[in-house]
Amino acid sequence: MTVRVLRLWRRSHWEDLADRLLLAVRPYAGDGRALITLPGPTSASGLWSDGLEGFARTFLLAAFRVAGADGKDPHGLLAEYAEGLRRGTDPGSAERWPTMIERRQARVEAASIVIALSETRPWLWDQLDEGTRARVVDWLADIVGTTDYGNNWLWFQNVVESFLASVGGPWSQDDLDRNAELQERLYVGDGWYSDGAGRDGRLQSFDYYAGWAWHVYPLLDARIRGTGLAQTHRARMSAFLEQAALLVAPDGAPVLQGRSLTYRFAMLAPFWAGALADATPLSPGQTRAITSAVMQHFVDHSAIDDGLLRIGWHREFPRIRQLYTGAGSPYWASKAFLGLLLPPDHPAWTAEPESPLSWERDSITLLEAPGWLVQTTHDDGVVRVINHGSDRLPDPAAAPVPDDPFYRRQSYATHSAPQLLPETIAAPVESHTALLDAAGLPSHRGGIERVHLAATVAVSRCRPYWLDHGGTGAAGDSASWASVRHGPTFTTASVVHGSVELRLAWIDADGDVRNDGTAAHRPANEESPWPSDPGPWRVRVGGWALAGEPDDLVVETSDAEGEDGLAVGTPEPDRHGDAGERGESRVRRRSDGLVSAVQGVRGLDDVGAVRLEGADPLGPSSVVPWARSTASVGPGEIVAALVTLTGLASSGALSRQRLPRIVVRPDGTECVVVHWPDGARDVVPVAPA
Repeated sequence: MTVRVLRLWRRSHWEDLADRLLLAVRPYAGDGRALITLPGPTSASGLWSDGLEGFARTFLLAAFRVAGADGKDPHGLLAEYAEGLRRGTDPGSAERWPTMIERRQARVEAASIVIALSETRPWLWDQLDEGTRARVVDWLADIVGTTDYGNNWLWFQNVVESFLASVGGPWSQDDLDRNAELQERLYVGDGWYSDGAGRDGRLQSFDYYAGWAWHVYPLLDARIRGTGLAQTHRARMSAFLEQAALLVAPDGAPVLQGRSLTYRFAMLAPFWAGALADATPLSPGQTRAITSAVMQHFVDHSAIDDGLLRIGWHREFPRIRQLYTGAGSPYWASKAFLGLLLPPDHPAWTAEPESPLSWERDSITLLEAPGWLVQTTHDDGVVRVINHGSDRLPDPAAAPVPDDPFYRRQSYATHSAPQLLPETIAAPVESHTALLDAAGLPSHRGGIERVHLAATVAVSRCRPYWLDHGGTGAAGDSASWASVRHGPTFTTASVVHGSVELRLAWIDADGDVRNDGTAAHRPANEESPWPSDPGPWRVRVGGWALAGEPDDLVVETSDAEGEDGLAVGTPEPDRHGDAGERGESRVRRRSDGLVSAVQGVRGLDDVGAVRLEGADPLGPSSVVPWARSTASVGPGEIVAALVTLTGLASSGALSRQRLPRIVVRPDGTECVVVHWPDGARDVVPVAPA
């Protein structure tokens, strides 16, 4: 896979793109300009709310564009948004906005509106008539005294009340104090916030909201108040950006993980915020390189369609949406244009581009707060996140829901994506390690419990479960059409080396499993009302999904003898005489040589691949390789596979050399020792047999 040479974006490129996006939405504005209703799906909040969203999020972009040009407005943007403000806040208007009592989502859009009003104050707010200003204040004032916040939404209340205070409107110090206390409860450390507390108070919801909300709004709030960014926020932003830079590939592809991915290049907002606040560890040239690369990446991959941002990642892809996503939602990508608030002579606009260190060398970095191992390789430009800490586990525990493909997969990458068909969400395979029940149905990953995080080794356990619905599982009645079966405690370990991950898995011998691999009796109770799956179980390791045109994806598999012409490595026997497995399933993309492969190393003696259509936001077709055991797996029995996403040359070189050698519990110690062909050695802690 060849890494593209960076094309530099000048400030004029950003201004031109902002104009293109803003002019493209004009035909979708109502006569009163207050509701901008774009083509596409309707959110759970309804079309009325979506029209407000279209107004607010494009208003934010217009504000950055005009304020960055010191008030110059050749397209008359602010005049249109001023008219929208008049009509939207007029209770008698046919285009009036929903109040925050009528639609909770209005609080989100209110935040974008006040930020836009503050940044353009001399040219818009100060020019509005007194009646319109009073009605805007009245509409915003509904947020004062609201208390139902549990995640980044607290910042919507903060910035709205800061603006209200700045124009003589109502606000509450109690609201701000309560939000400050909640913010500290959700701060995990090292620059990371959990975007809400999950089941049992777990702080394990990590995604782009850590950057485009938790680190951006404190700066915007300070700008509304006319103060500098507090030192606490400066330090946290700087710590976060040092790690966030690792999550972007040299070709500008961001790691595809977390919810609201349709906001796309909004993930650039904290990079610009760091430059605005002078609170970034990145040089101006590095900031310019990252922002240029990401924006060019999305432009190159047709994220902008006839000037519109439609729901998707690259091209339009509605399956990536959440229930709260409407056709106007993608315009939170407007946050990526925050850099226009920097003056044209700022070094972030004028410095020669400078590659971040992660673009110039191979690296493996532990991000302890989110529980991620970040694996980058210079030769193919791929960034991989091995996930042993983010699950966004919802309440209540009794709800029969699938694990979230955006949070609970084993791994995420810049060049691979979760598979989003209903059947792949109901029965996950990609970047997933599953127990297979007697019918072959894969388990879902339960809440992640961290066991061990080190420089190259991460271990976590969960209580996997199976979803039964319709024709699956035991027959039920109308009260239990959808139900859950719990499995035994299941541990997975990732040992990363170069461009590969050695993934190990075992069922814990915790009293819930008999020696024959079947479940011990565990009665249902109020905390766990669902039955246990009886077992026995097999294990399947799913590799990275690779997407492309149907004819561009080549699937190659081999058995232990290397059939089908595929070179296969030869593991050495460990001290117990286990020579492991040598079957491999490989997917190759002809156009760039990218390869996804899974190779059995221990106990996984069957390999194959799943081909899908319409499942992947990165391409129309996709293939996921896998390896699984043909025999059931008992407690403490360790299986392993080598999982690879890399350029063809690297993968081929790996297949021609010896695979890592696994030594289980040497001298009776509770560990696995992994010996790599180049002499490196890793130690994985395991539970007692």
